Amino acid sequence: MREIQAGAVAEAVSGLFEQASYELGEDVISALKKARAQEESPAGREVIDTILENARIAAADKIPLCQDCGTAVVFLEIGQDVLVVKGDLYAAVNEGVRQAYDEGYLRKSMVSHPFSDRANTGDNTPAVIHTDIVPGNKLKITVFPKGGGAENMARLAMLLPSAGRQGVIDFVVKAVAEAWSNPCPPVIVGVGIGGTAEKAMFMAKHALLRKVGAHSPDKENADLEKEILKNVDNLGIGPMGYGGRITALAVHVESFPAHITALPVAVNLQCHSARHREIVL
Repeated sequence: MREIQAGAVAEAVSGLFEQASYELGEDVISALKKARAQEESPAGREVIDTILENARIAAADKIPLCQDCGTAVVFLEIGQDVLVVKGDLYAAVNEGVRQAYDEGYLRKSMVSHPFSDRANTGDNTPAVIHTDIVPGNKLKITVFPKGGGAENMARLAMLLPSAGRQGVIDFVVKAVAEAWSNPCPPVIVGVGIGGTAEKAMFMAKHALLRKVGAHSPDKENADLEKEILKNVDNLGIGPMGYGGRITALAVHVESFPAHITALPVAVNLQCHSARHREIVL
């Protein structure tokens, strides 16, 4: 059994959230530059130029990429031979969030009692934490500041199995079309297919953590990603909704077996400020 101190978890979470909030990953930068080269709309190219310049300034000056510093979403892959000591794991994660949003001057957006007084919690906690137990003696932490504009465009459909592959494509493309400029395109489209309602929603969000444009190792999923992306870009929404060829940087699909009566499909959109970072302790 390998011991990891709770304090080390809090420190890691804090550093990851600050880094994610200030610096876009190289995969995102590369995808944006590729989109800039492919975009035919002058307004669309100007928007992407502005996005890239914003990313440069944010990284250089250590300031947030976006005023919406998001809900603090954290994915934990916990080795079954890991023991967290000297503190509670979830409390450590929330302490890391608290430190990052305070010391990093990140906007605090979480409100308690969401259907009544909606008072701000003051430190962007609690985090939304997803935990997976895996073999080994390491702890992988992935942080994902998820902006509200994109998250509000999430959609779930419990399709009939007869809808099939085309039904999945139609639902995803319709979700992007209805979202239009709200999720700040060019977006990354996370798609979860199968399982149950909550499993599909989780997969759609988890798919957004993949390197931008890296296709699913499953050929059927990869082929579906390519077809959905083509259909999404044909919508003509373009960067920030100004029109153009590039509405999405990528489509990422995850799938899971489903009940004979069901075809759950979930969509989770990620704005062009695709912020996430990870570390293995």
